[in-house]
Amino acid sequence: MSNNADPKKHPKGLYVLFATEMWERFSFYSMLALFTLYLQDPVEGFSWTPAQATSLYANYLMFVYASPLIGGFLADKVLGYRKAVMIGGFFFMAGHGLLSIPAMWAVYAALTCLVIGNGFFKPNVSTMVGNLYPEGSHLKDRAYNIFYMGINIGAFLAPVVMEVVKANFGFHPAFAVAAFGMVISVGILWWFKSEVERADELAQTRTKVEEPTIQDVDDDTVSDLPPANLDEQAASLMASVPNWKRVAALIVIFAIVIVFWMVFHQNGSTLTYWANDNTDWNVSGIISNAINPFWVVTLTFPLVWLWKYLDDRGKEPSTPAKMGFGMLLVACSFFFLSYAAFVGESQQVDSSLFGSGSFRVNERVISYLKDEGVPEDLLNKVAEAKNEEGKNLILEVKFEKDDKSSGADKLTEALGKVASAEQVTQFKDVFLEKSYQFLVSPWWLIIGYGIVTLGELMLSPMGLSLVSKVAPINIRGLMMGGWFVATAIGNKLTMIGIYWSIWKQSSFFLVLGLCAFAMAILLAILLKPLKKAMPGV
Repeated sequence: MSNNADPKKHPKGLYVLFATEMWERFSFYSMLALFTLYLQDPVEGFSWTPAQATSLYANYLMFVYASPLIGGFLADKVLGYRKAVMIGGFFFMAGHGLLSIPAMWAVYAALTCLVIGNGFFKPNVSTMVGNLYPEGSHLKDRAYNIFYMGINIGAFLAPVVMEVVKANFGFHPAFAVAAFGMVISVGILWWFKSEVERADELAQTRTKVEEPTIQDVDDDTVSDLPPANLDEQAASLMASVPNWKRVAALIVIFAIVIVFWMVFHQNGSTLTYWANDNTDWNVSGIISNAINPFWVVTLTFPLVWLWKYLDDRGKEPSTPAKMGFGMLLVACSFFFLSYAAFVGESQQVDSSLFGSGSFRVNERVISYLKDEGVPEDLLNKVAEAKNEEGKNLILEVKFEKDDKSSGADKLTEALGKVASAEQVTQFKDVFLEKSYQFLVSPWWLIIGYGIVTLGELMLSPMGLSLVSKVAPINIRGLMMGGWFVATAIGNKLTMIGIYWSIWKQSSFFLVLGLCAFAMAILLAILLKPLKKAMPGV
C-alpha cells in the first residue's frame, strides 16, 4: 500500500483517480454526444424522430442521475469503494460495447448496463478522492479542483474524437472507441490499485463521532468540490434557524435544480439538433458537445478569482444570490439562442438556395404545407412512407448535398416514391421552401454556451455542499436524497424537447428561457427569507 508521507503533497492515488475518471468521462460523454443522432440516423441507426430520440434520452438521464443513490449505499455498506468502482467500470464497458451492435435490443441492454455502471462508478470514485486525505486536510479542496479538471478534459475530448471517428468510420466504431476508453479507465484503477487502497482504509476506519463529508461530483461543473466545514460561528447561526425554515429553503433550491437541469441538459438533444441542422460549419452536431466543457475550463478560475476578490472586500454575494444570478444567465443564454433562431427563420428562402442547402420534413413543416394547400392525403403518405427496412423514407430524414446530388434532388426523388409525377411537379417547390434548413453562424451557439456555462458555474457548484450545510442533521440523508430526486426529475423533464419539431425553434428556446427566468424571479422575491434561513452561506 502506498502512503503519502508528506502531508503537504497530494498522494499518488489522486492522479490515479484523476486518470480513471478522465477516461470514464471520455467514455460517458462520447455516448451522449452520439446517442440521439445515432437513433435518428436512417442508415446506421433506426430512423427515429427527434421526439422519440429525445424521450429515450430523457429517461436515460433520469435513471443515470438517480442510480448513484443505490450504488453509493451498496459501496458504503457492502462492497467498499474501489470494488464498487471496478464493478461500475465493467458495466460501462459492456454498455458501450453493446452500442456498437446495430440492433435495437442492444440499445436497451446497453442503456441498462450504463445506468447500473454509473450508479456504482459516479458517487464512489469521487468519494475515494476525499478518503485519500485525513479529515480537515487543507489539501482536499485543491484535490477536487485537480480531479474536476480530469472530468472536463475527458468531457471535452470525447465529442472531438467522436466527430472524427464517426465521420470516417461510422457510429458503431465510434461506440467501440468509447468502450475502449472505459477499458483504459478500469485498467488504470486495477494496475495502480496499491495507490488507492488508502481510500478504502480511511472509509472503514472513520469513527461514528465524525460527521462524514459528502464528496460527490457533478460532471459538468465544479460541484465536485466537497462542502467546506462550517466554522463554529456559522454553525451556531445555522442551529438557531428552525428546522422547518431550513427544509422550506431547500425545497426552493430543489425547484431551481429541477428547472436548471431541464433547461441545461438540452445539450445532448435539442442543442445537438440545432448544431447538426442549423449551424453553418463543416462538422456534425456531435462536436457541439465539446463547447460546454471548454467554457467550464476557461471560465472557472476567473470566476473563482472574482469571488475571492469580492470576498476580500466583504462584497461576495450570498449563495442564494449567486444562484439567482446564475439562473438569470441561463435564461439569457436561451433568449440569445431564441433570437438566433428568429434571425434564421426570417431568412428569405427561394430557389437559388435549393442547390446547396439541406432539407428536413417534420411535423412543423407538414403543418406549414397543409396551410399552403398541399392535399392531406399526400401529407399522410409523406408522414407514413417507409423504406424496405421499415425506416422513415421522408419524415425527419435529413436530405443534404453529397458528391452525387443536392439535398433538393434527394428530397424530390423521395417524394416521387409516394406522389404522382403531376403532384411532384406541382408541390416540389413548396416542399423545398418549407423544409429548407436555415443556417446561422456557429458563434451564436458558442456564445450561447458561454453564457449558460457561466450561469451553470454559479448554480451547480452550490449543490450538495449547500444541502450538507443547511439540512437539519436528523434528516440530512433524506434531504440529500431529495437533491438527487430533484436532479432526476429535471433530467426527465428534458423531454420537453419532443416539441422541437412541432414549435418554431425560436419559440422553443424562448419557452426554456422563460422557465429559467421565472426561477430567477422566484429567487429574487425569496432572497431575503432564504438568506435568513441559510445564515452564513
